[in-house]
Amino acid sequence: MKERPCPVCGPGPGSVLHAESNLDPARLDGYAYSSRKAPELMRHRLLRCLGCGILFAPQPPPKRALALAYDAALFDSGAEAACAARTYGQALLGSKGLGRRGALDIGTGDGAFLQVLLDGGFSGVRGVEPSRAPIAAAPPALARRIRHGMFNGREAPPGSLDLVTCFQTLEHVDEPLPLLKKASKLLRQGGCFAAVCHDHRALVNRALGLRSPIYDLEHLQLFDHAGLGRLLENAGFERVTVQAISNRYPLGYWLRLLPLPGALKRPLAWALAASGLEKRLISLPVGNQLAVGWKA
Repeated sequence: MKERPCPVCGPGPGSVLHAESNLDPARLDGYAYSSRKAPELMRHRLLRCLGCGILFAPQPPPKRALALAYDAALFDSGAEAACAARTYGQALLGSKGLGRRGALDIGTGDGAFLQVLLDGGFSGVRGVEPSRAPIAAAPPALARRIRHGMFNGREAPPGSLDLVTCFQTLEHVDEPLPLLKKASKLLRQGGCFAAVCHDHRALVNRALGLRSPIYDLEHLQLFDHAGLGRLLENAGFERVTVQAISNRYPLGYWLRLLPLPGALKRPLAWALAASGLEKRLISLPVGNQLAVGWKA
């Protein structure tokens, strides 16, 4: 496969090895390209850009292979998707100057954030999702608003939207900068682009090292605050801000993410279920970041 340079800076700054690949095709199953799955702790070979500091896979899978993998991915995280959607809505929808005429959610899953947008007074709400299973799991009223497939920049007329969102998706695409430029064309003047990504420099991820769930075969790049902000600026967005956010999920899901042996995780999961604590919502700062940029 042809090697790509840093997806933020290009070939200029150069890069150094961060981690070798540990992919094992025999361990792949229907959830390998699913959202909020149990961590497999597999990864592509990763380089660190000497310019912006992001981590990136120099040899991502071919576009066609990625499209097929996401198309067939299973889905079992509707409750967690709803929790995430509420978190993102609380962090974003109060932004000063944010209009409510037209919104697109890229990588919308079962459309949980579409419902948050509708509840927040947005009109012209739609989403795009590459996996069939979450669309099938969506309520019919939301499923009708979701186009199945990869984002292509033709989901709305140019200059017609006030908001484009891309939550936990930029890590998964092989060309994030062109994606942002296409998203910008859909926004009207003063429109907003917002993304949520993992922060590979967050304390929890530095403490766990390569055992952090962010090191995953789905992730073709991992950002920090500086690299994510530079990506939005390179796409032409102004007044770019990047901030850490906490996530609120059921306790059972937090246990699912922990890099523990199955022999230990299974009895803990059983104990949580038996005690009724499995669904208790807990907010934790687990290294996610919200980036917002505005179209001039």
